[in-house]
Amino acid sequence: MNTDFLIVGSGIAGLTYALKVANQFPDKTVTIITKASSDETNTKYAQGGIAGVIDFNSDSFSKHINDTLIAGDGLCNKNIVDFVVKEGVDRIGEIIQWGAEFDKDPEGDFKLGKEGGHSESRILHHKDVTGKEMERTLLEAIKKSKNITLISHCFVLDLITQHHLGYLVTKSTPDIECYGVYVLNLHSKKIEKIVSKITLLATGGNGQIYRTTTNPSIATGDGVAMAYRAKARIENMEFIQFHPTALYETSVKGYSFLITEAVRGDGGILRNHEGVAFMEKYDPRKDLASRDIVARAIDNEMKISGTEYVFLDCRHMDTEKFKEHFPNIYNKCCQKGIDISKEMIPVAPAAHYSCGGIKTDEWGRTSIKNLYASGECASTGLHGANRLASNSLLEAMVFSHRIYIHSIEQIENIKIDKSIPDWNAAGTNAPKEMILITQSVKELKLLMSDYVGIVRNNERLLRANKRLDLLHEETESLYHKTEVSPQLCELRNMITVAYLIVKSAELRKESRGLHYNTDYPKKNKLLQNTIL
Repeated sequence: MNTDFLIVGSGIAGLTYALKVANQFPDKTVTIITKASSDETNTKYAQGGIAGVIDFNSDSFSKHINDTLIAGDGLCNKNIVDFVVKEGVDRIGEIIQWGAEFDKDPEGDFKLGKEGGHSESRILHHKDVTGKEMERTLLEAIKKSKNITLISHCFVLDLITQHHLGYLVTKSTPDIECYGVYVLNLHSKKIEKIVSKITLLATGGNGQIYRTTTNPSIATGDGVAMAYRAKARIENMEFIQFHPTALYETSVKGYSFLITEAVRGDGGILRNHEGVAFMEKYDPRKDLASRDIVARAIDNEMKISGTEYVFLDCRHMDTEKFKEHFPNIYNKCCQKGIDISKEMIPVAPAAHYSCGGIKTDEWGRTSIKNLYASGECASTGLHGANRLASNSLLEAMVFSHRIYIHSIEQIENIKIDKSIPDWNAAGTNAPKEMILITQSVKELKLLMSDYVGIVRNNERLLRANKRLDLLHEETESLYHKTEVSPQLCELRNMITVAYLIVKSAELRKESRGLHYNTDYPKKNKLLQNTIL
């Protein structure tokens, strides 16, 4: 298959880009591929909202910029922060024009929420399912476009570069080029190649490498792993954001239901098992401190008490207003037998967001020619050492627009006249036992949660590295002699991403933002980004 524009991933980053290039070039082909159903993305699970300066009477660009820089703990690229905040207002306006509905008050003004790290109320939201509303809007627009093909249940195996043409490609190879991807068609079970002039990776996050995460099952770090194998630059992978308040459920493994930060923005209070509000001990902003601080505070309180969760107290809040703003959370609590007007909600931190990823410039370009990255899989310089709440959807829209501007200037000059070989599956056989894959996934999740979680130290990182080496060796052996499957490829990608996180964490000889190492409790002003 040949296409002009190829987008891997169907979240907000991929869909906004696809719509723009399709409208710009009605005669060119735009192809979106996703490994699950079209709406199963990290975007869909975003509850809180999208941050933007809407009310200039009380808010300003400078305030939003400053809040982002403070959260990023000295590692944000100030130029990137500046244009994302300023250009973000136009991008929000675009998705509203496309049909996204954000909550308004009786006077017709947007209801603006407040979340941790924000000095003003600037979060636009649709109830507590903002991401789902934005995803719906974009998919409806995609369906109306005649030159966009959306292929679901299509698993990307690898990026095609000169390596597949027989050349030796290393990180020091100049002008590495991307020619498209190899994919496993989950319907036909065949491995096919998609050759494209422009490729955008918008593959989302990697939360599934941890035991509990707010990410869906698809979040296995595929884009970052593929880019790393293709010798793209990867940076700041040690900064994994743990959302402070995921609903604690003893029977749940893997996906944890998110209790959005907006609940604390509306007045929710964190309390320990003695009923004492504890956040004032850790930060003057109390429950609205940035996520890294709140997550570490909860982790410390759980260790002090020897428990697996703390409580989010909403009993003093107006129940009817809670139902209106957070209907999804209210219904989930009801299903679990929790009456939020009388009982506190048990919560614990869960892996939520990767602030690092594929290194890009201000136009979303990776270190590989004709390959761009946007959304959570990219490291743009916006988040630094810790993402400010509700900046992720904003970042995705701003960078996908910038990639659109840059790539439409390049498309006419790109010609792929090389003969791309078919995927070589010689010497492989059907897997004999799936237990070899499923057990390795369990081991990976346990070691990452126990050794590379909210608080780390050198001994834990060393142990994680040794165990990852063994998992890598076993999985590579299985990969080279077994027919590829989504399960095997996801395991391989998860091990790669886990290695990148551990390696980056080992390189950072300090504690900063989301990376807290008890062997280096202070910041190191000389240390900037960790690039692999």
